[in-house]
Amino acid sequence: MAGMTFEHGASTAAADNRAFKSQLHKVYGWYTGGFIAFILVLAVLEQMGLPRNWIGFIFLIATVALYAGIGIMSRTTDAAEYYVAGRRVPAVYNGMATGADWMSAASFIGMAGTLYLTGYGGLAFIMGWTGGYCLVALFLAPYLRKFGQFTIPDFLGARYEGNLPRFIGIVAAILCSFTYVVAQIYGVGLITTRLSGLAFEVGIFVGLGGILVCSFLGGMRAVTWTQVAQYIILIIAYLVPVVWLSVKQTSIPLPQAIYGMQLQKVTEAENRLKADPKEQEVIAIFKQRADEAAAKLKDVPAAMAADKAAAEKKLADLKAANAPVADIQAAEKALASLPTDLAAANKAYAAAKTANEARAKPLAGMPPHAQIFSGDPNGDEKARKTYDESRRNFLALVFCLMVGTAALPHILMRYYTTPSVKEARESVTWSLFFIFLLYFTAPALAVLVKYEVLTALVGTPFDKLPEWISAWGRVDPALLSVADVNKDGIFQLGEMKIGGDIIVLATPAIGGLPYVISGMVAAGGLAAALSTADGLLLTIANALSHDLYYKMIDPNAPTARRVAISKALLLVVALLAALVAAQKPADILFLVSAAFSFAAAAFFPALVLGIFWKRANKWGASLGMVAGLGVTFYYMVTTQPWLRGIFGVTSPIELWWGIQPISAGLFGVPVGFAVIIIVSLLTGAPRKETQELVEHVRYPELRLAKA
Repeated sequence: MAGMTFEHGASTAAADNRAFKSQLHKVYGWYTGGFIAFILVLAVLEQMGLPRNWIGFIFLIATVALYAGIGIMSRTTDAAEYYVAGRRVPAVYNGMATGADWMSAASFIGMAGTLYLTGYGGLAFIMGWTGGYCLVALFLAPYLRKFGQFTIPDFLGARYEGNLPRFIGIVAAILCSFTYVVAQIYGVGLITTRLSGLAFEVGIFVGLGGILVCSFLGGMRAVTWTQVAQYIILIIAYLVPVVWLSVKQTSIPLPQAIYGMQLQKVTEAENRLKADPKEQEVIAIFKQRADEAAAKLKDVPAAMAADKAAAEKKLADLKAANAPVADIQAAEKALASLPTDLAAANKAYAAAKTANEARAKPLAGMPPHAQIFSGDPNGDEKARKTYDESRRNFLALVFCLMVGTAALPHILMRYYTTPSVKEARESVTWSLFFIFLLYFTAPALAVLVKYEVLTALVGTPFDKLPEWISAWGRVDPALLSVADVNKDGIFQLGEMKIGGDIIVLATPAIGGLPYVISGMVAAGGLAAALSTADGLLLTIANALSHDLYYKMIDPNAPTARRVAISKALLLVVALLAALVAAQKPADILFLVSAAFSFAAAAFFPALVLGIFWKRANKWGASLGMVAGLGVTFYYMVTTQPWLRGIFGVTSPIELWWGIQPISAGLFGVPVGFAVIIIVSLLTGAPRKETQELVEHVRYPELRLAKA
């Protein structure tokens, strides 16, 4: 009788699950069709004369309102729904949500830009991030789902028998998630500014409203269904302009297939530009400017006096000649901006020297796109050293990104939301597929855009440059600035300084597409940044409310209070992250990569050994996490320029084996493994029940055999 009841219950649950999936298919099918229809209507309205700023506002308001609507409909105070979406998200939709959670501003905005600027070196991001999902599938996702906790600190507390590992896990989760979320909110500000024309700082807080409505009201339940919607928008937005560029350049609508052919054309264009006398003229001017800045550094007081005298003379000459008011105001501004003390002058001259040296190189300082590593393995000693360090840093970055991917708390949390262990494993496969769609396209996008710039933009008269150049220059001159350096009236590649963060967002305009497509791509970038920010903020808030407050401070707290505290903390953390992002602390890609190194060093050794080595204990895990994170953080603080400034480090930069700070986790991960193993062997073994639990999670058939 009991067996019949169980079978009936199982069949009812399966029927409910099928009905739930069927309903989801209908909802998101209509949603996708509606989004495409929305784009077509706006395209028609643009042709009829709808102003561009209106299109930007419509995209911004419509998408944020859509996500807010899903958040409001998914609001909940139930703990299981708030923390793990009721553990009933089907594998394919969990894969889409994970894809959106994963497709951060760095993936959507920064990755193709990095490939554009660095060529082959940027492939480290694709290889590392994709390889990391293989580690998740093999070593972590299914086993963590079997343990059944809500969060990663929750797992650490249960597996390592105490609140000390849990607390260290909370601190580490907040550190890497906060670093990551600052980058996302920076991306939100960038895109909102481009769409609406608002000031960058205002754009951040407008976008923040969209983030908060989703995660604040419904927790993981709202975030999950919003992220599915966001993935649909971001993948359509990413693919459409790349396919268009592919058709425009080759008449083939498969950018991934024509990547190699266009890369060869880019190489030919690069070789042509290297030999161009006009490009060499621009390089010589930057070299001269770098030399002048170096000369000023030798006698800073004299250089300050000379600069001030020259600026005053120029202003006086303009006034005497009754020059246009704009020229006089520019001269007054230049005089007022001169450094007023030795320290400021020294810093300004050093910065000018560095900036001009970087541009006094062929191809505007970019390496040839198809060049595998810098330097030459068959060259002189300096060239061989450069080659070895370049190769070493490439492999180190791949390692850190792979291991960091497998340990990011906001990604691993997604695998707690599936109905079963089997679906957790399936959802990793779906995640890889949905991520692959974008990652397989990014290298092609970078090459297609570079081909367009090298062949269509270079050689254009300055008075006929496309509108997108001045538009992005107004958003932030640090992202894009163009100046006629050699005064010939013709645009050379060396005369443009471009940041990787705008390559994707500017692709539609570069390809000559209608502005509505630019708005759609910006909406896709906004979806990518918002979806990841939602997951990260939820991770931080849950670490504080569930792991710190409920598990360590007040285990008897009612569900409603726990969820309310999580919501309040989420609001506070979001505002803090927005305030930090408003300072424009560093480029998106460094912030994101720093988060990966933190996650790799803090969590990966403790998670892997916790699953696969039953002898790993509380003291080993606690000290291992602290040691790994400590080494990683120390290396970043002593070698990364922005962090050195924050912490007042003035000693000379000393790189270990030439490894860049972006890959600091390379040192923290082995230290974490070593400390956990050594300390665990020197201290007492975990309780017998814990060891049996680890065996059961890995080998469930053993328990069945014993039974």
